[in-house]
Amino acid sequence: MSQKVVLAYSGGLDTSVILKWLQTERNCDVIAYAADIGQKEELGHLPEKAKVTGAIKCIVSDLREEFAKDFIFPMLRAGAIYEDRYLLGTSIARPLIAKEQVRIAKEEKADAVSHGATGKGNDQVRFELTYAALAPELKVIAPWREWNLSSRAELLEFAKKHGIQTPITASKPYSSDRNLFHISYEGGVLESPWNSYTEDMFQITKSPEDAPDKPTIIEIGFVGGNPVSIDDVKYSPYDIIDRLNELGGRNGVGRADVVENRVTGMKSRGVYETPGGTILHEARLALEGITLDAEVGNIRRDLMPRYARMIYGGYWYAPERILLQSLFDEAARAVNGVVRLKLYKGNTVVQGRRSDNSLYAESVSTFEKGAMYDHSDATGFIRLNALRLKIRRASEKKR
Repeated sequence: MSQKVVLAYSGGLDTSVILKWLQTERNCDVIAYAADIGQKEELGHLPEKAKVTGAIKCIVSDLREEFAKDFIFPMLRAGAIYEDRYLLGTSIARPLIAKEQVRIAKEEKADAVSHGATGKGNDQVRFELTYAALAPELKVIAPWREWNLSSRAELLEFAKKHGIQTPITASKPYSSDRNLFHISYEGGVLESPWNSYTEDMFQITKSPEDAPDKPTIIEIGFVGGNPVSIDDVKYSPYDIIDRLNELGGRNGVGRADVVENRVTGMKSRGVYETPGGTILHEARLALEGITLDAEVGNIRRDLMPRYARMIYGGYWYAPERILLQSLFDEAARAVNGVVRLKLYKGNTVVQGRRSDNSLYAESVSTFEKGAMYDHSDATGFIRLNALRLKIRRASEKKR
């Protein structure tokens, strides 16, 4: 009896080969599933391509607004950045893709789910931890950990043998992954951290050298830590990120070349384009500067790296991530207002910020005489903070 499996399918080399492999080598009835999360590709051709390759059915889910509102926005409210550089564009997409895959598997009464993540990468962990959290009863088929195809060249040969058309060639083997939040590039010439990338690789950002000589000035409005408007025009969660991608990309904003530590124990180089995300991080930090209590801000900054590691490692549905999210969301309630930014040749420069619940008090911060603060108050404060240092110095002199 055939096993019914739902495959996370993109129509690229890996998942096309996997679809045929599941059918021919594992005797599976394959339901191909593709998620529209803002990759700007025409997905209407996928059902036909999947069926030609051997799928019994193909389902395309429009998850664009859900991705922005329920995944990207919570991550932005936490200010999550992995290892100081990576804005987690691929990491945050996987739990949503896997969640929908589980939903389809239950609806179609499938026995198993499958993905195209390699045995060396992070995505296998992210997919399978989501499956475990949401539907542990489903069997997981991970072809890259089971078959004897060990390279892109062997996949291309398998595809040729079975008449599968793929967009990747051996001459341009690096892989890219795109969604609303970013585009990532890995493999090929990028595998050596010394190699430079070529300018024609980038899809949504201009080279800063080729960006306009005139800066773009924008104002982003926030409510509860979420961006809601650009220049007083309100946008949906998806549309505001999409618009900022356009504005940032035009001005060369959002490129990053990162060597990161994978959850599987090895280092990996990735090159990223995240124009909208870069702008939103800078804007949010500026607004937090005037709206967050100092110690609340310190706690958020202390816990953010741990939260980012949770997303990177696939723990979106884990209780510890959900617990931390509630803390970050409570802090974000105060992050309301408008930030003015200048986008210019790869830079995002804060020009101003304002909020009705700003904690910035000019009457206190001024260098002129102001209320609520007496300069002489600092004397006792410094004495108390210096006491332990004086005691330590006295002890050292005595010894």
